Amino acid sequence: MKNGMIFQGFEWNTWGDGNYYKEMEKKIDELKEMGITAFWLPPICKATGTNDTGYGVYDLFDLGEFDQRGSVRTKYGTKEELLHLVEKLHENGIDVYIDVVLNHKAGADRKERFRAVKVQDDNRTLEAGETKDIEGWTGFDFPGRKGRYSRFKWNFNHFTGVDYDALANEGGIYRIIGENKGWNWGVSGEKGNFDYLIFTDVDLSHPDVKKELKRWADWVIDQVKPDGFRMDAVKHMDKAFMKEFVKHVRKKHGQDFYVLGEYWTHDFAQMQQYLAELDYEMDLFDVSLHFNLYEASKRHADYDLTKIFDNTLVQKYPTMAVTFVDNHDSQPYQSLESWVEPWFKEIAYGLILLRKDGYPVIFSGDYYGLADGTYGGLHDPIRDIAQIRKYFAYGQQDDYFNNRNCVGWVRHGNEEHPVKSAIVISNAGMATLRMFVGKEQKGKVYADYLGNSTNKIRIDDEGFGNFEVGNVSISIWIEDGIDFMEIGK
Repeated sequence: MKNGMIFQGFEWNTWGDGNYYKEMEKKIDELKEMGITAFWLPPICKATGTNDTGYGVYDLFDLGEFDQRGSVRTKYGTKEELLHLVEKLHENGIDVYIDVVLNHKAGADRKERFRAVKVQDDNRTLEAGETKDIEGWTGFDFPGRKGRYSRFKWNFNHFTGVDYDALANEGGIYRIIGENKGWNWGVSGEKGNFDYLIFTDVDLSHPDVKKELKRWADWVIDQVKPDGFRMDAVKHMDKAFMKEFVKHVRKKHGQDFYVLGEYWTHDFAQMQQYLAELDYEMDLFDVSLHFNLYEASKRHADYDLTKIFDNTLVQKYPTMAVTFVDNHDSQPYQSLESWVEPWFKEIAYGLILLRKDGYPVIFSGDYYGLADGTYGGLHDPIRDIAQIRKYFAYGQQDDYFNNRNCVGWVRHGNEEHPVKSAIVISNAGMATLRMFVGKEQKGKVYADYLGNSTNKIRIDDEGFGNFEVGNVSISIWIEDGIDFMEIGK
């Protein structure tokens, strides 16, 4: 893939009037022009209601086709509109990744009575009460669908835990008791066992559940024609199932079918271990890099930029790292809030978009802004940096990471994309970084294509340039006069 870029096409508060799919169609030309090669759709299955971002998934087999949970459409539109958007993205050479939520279900149709025991929130391996009868919302019959596509109905045997006892009208985390029942153990060891996350937790060791979820994967790939899956909450999902699921999908639908996992943790060692246990069959979001960017934005000049890639996936596993600045979970007021400060956003996008390693994501909340008005977006700078990646960020990379407050690198181009680029960032004052672009560049004049610096730089007889950067800024230096449109012909 030539400098691939993913566009995350939603944020937590994306409008819920049902026109999302139609509105995104109007943006395809712009995304294609800026170099987007893959579009990450929000969860496409029927959730608890039209205001649900999609992670409270109710019916995997309802893509906005049946009158369930108060509407035919999902938050984003109808199945017909979804398929039309996917078709248009494909016509424009943009792959489609759908957000897959298999860890839990929500919005059950009925309560059931079963045996369960309350566990401690901070250590789910320890019980906090006696085993007793409770009532939980675990019955999923999907009456609006009437058995179309699947006749499978879910009951308490298909789940490991719930968060509410309707019999006692009491909240908490309850582990369901029964033959061969218990938490799945192929999960994160946080909280003793982090199988349970939210809602009604799916038992991914149950043979009928595994069969149904693999059948659903085949069905949704046949229906929607996606090019990949973004797997939600994989650290809460049984590793044995995930391994089996990914191998099934690739065997049935081709080895090129893309699978990306969200394993949210500060602990880089956990992500390393997970990659190994999945036989390196799945890419992961580089959460470690996100937290480095977040810390850098909080500490300003006190942060050592030479350490920005330390203990990150992109540093250790460059071909398996999906890099991002922020997403729907890290945005303000969300459960995993770790919002990169606005002053650092442009620099952060330069760090993920203009280097040779990693598969970067542009977050729509950073690009278009957040619907709740807390952030207005960085549309033009992100667009410009993305286009520079599309046309100019190729070939050998030489790093100049010797100054804690000013770092840079040079991309030397390749045969197909020969234009060189020199990138400099600063988290303190104005600075100059002497970098080598090549003796053949002698006498050429370079300009900052972001316009953050208005000066011009002449390459000296040895092929070096003294590349400037402004106070807490980024500059991208390319030979003056080169035009995007000419390069793109």
